[in-house]
Amino acid sequence: MGGVDYTMVASLAAWPRALGSMSPRERVLAALGRRKPDKVPREISYGAFTPALMEVFREKTGADDPAEYFDFEVRPVAFRPTRVTRQVPPEVAGLSGGGKGEGEGEGEVTIDEWGVAFRKGSSYHFVRLIHHPLGRAQTVSDVEEFMFPDFMEPYRHEHFDTEVKRWHDRGYAVMGELYQTIFEIAWFLRGMENLLVDFMVNPDIAAALLDRLTELRCRQAVRYAEAGVDILRLGDDIASQRGLVMSPETWRRWLKPRLGKVIAAARGVNPGIHVFYHCDGDPTVIIPELIEVGVDVLNPVQPECMDPARVKMEYGDRLAFWGTIGTQSTMPFGTPDEVRRVVKERVEVVGKGGGLLLAPTHILEPEVPWENILAFFEAIEEYGWYR
Repeated sequence: MGGVDYTMVASLAAWPRALGSMSPRERVLAALGRRKPDKVPREISYGAFTPALMEVFREKTGADDPAEYFDFEVRPVAFRPTRVTRQVPPEVAGLSGGGKGEGEGEGEVTIDEWGVAFRKGSSYHFVRLIHHPLGRAQTVSDVEEFMFPDFMEPYRHEHFDTEVKRWHDRGYAVMGELYQTIFEIAWFLRGMENLLVDFMVNPDIAAALLDRLTELRCRQAVRYAEAGVDILRLGDDIASQRGLVMSPETWRRWLKPRLGKVIAAARGVNPGIHVFYHCDGDPTVIIPELIEVGVDVLNPVQPECMDPARVKMEYGDRLAFWGTIGTQSTMPFGTPDEVRRVVKERVEVVGKGGGLLLAPTHILEPEVPWENILAFFEAIEEYGWYR
């Protein structure tokens, strides 16, 4: 399909439903249930592009929403923004003006709903954290007195039921977003070095913080399950491309049981909910234990440091896989023909018998050629159908 005008390919999105085959939701649930769907479902990670690439998308398509234009089979629901305004900490005051900071391209300071302050970097999700609100905590009381976000206020989630029903009525699968589930938020609040030291010498402080986050995440997970989402999307970047950023024993002590509690809370409401777990890098050493606590969808299976074929061979009877198309390799640096070749290979190997939702392994950066994005979707139309 090289060189095909994608406006023609996009118009094919209605064919499967018109022919009476699977709806998008049925397709996703079959794939994540490790059954063979009519076609491999797909999306782009985080549902959009980085801002510069979004401008290319708008210019090329005249559209504003990639999910609608490419007809992704999965749609998100999420907690609405808080109405609570955080007080600017004294050490951050005066740093929030525009312009460059210490690093090239750094700009204004933003304080999020957790009270974490970060300076925006040169590209969308590149940021430098400059204030950890629990960085100076000395006691358990300091953690207990901290003002955590107001997620469970009705205004933040009262739209869930209506929104989930609306997507289901249109035939789409729905995912509830709960990324940065425990570890990442803990170190954002405490500071990475402080948190890792706490694991060793201040266990009471570490336990107080992680328990409070786990309690909060359990309540959010229950609310998603009550609303009827099909997929609960959890995740923490606990690995680099060389393996875990901590010992497996440390992960088992501090994070594994708490992740299990969040999953159990959601499954207590909906035993059939799919649990997606995101971890960049290579978490291979703990994959069996992720399965043990209830994860049944692994993301992103980063091919620069994991072998998708091997992971499929070893765990494909217990896990579905979401991602597998490299954003450090294939998408930015491959040719359109190489993109098509990789998509075909993933469908034939990782998608054998079902169990695959194809996606780039992270949000697409400005360096990704538009032709490669088209090749990704064209290749799925050509090679993604099950016989």
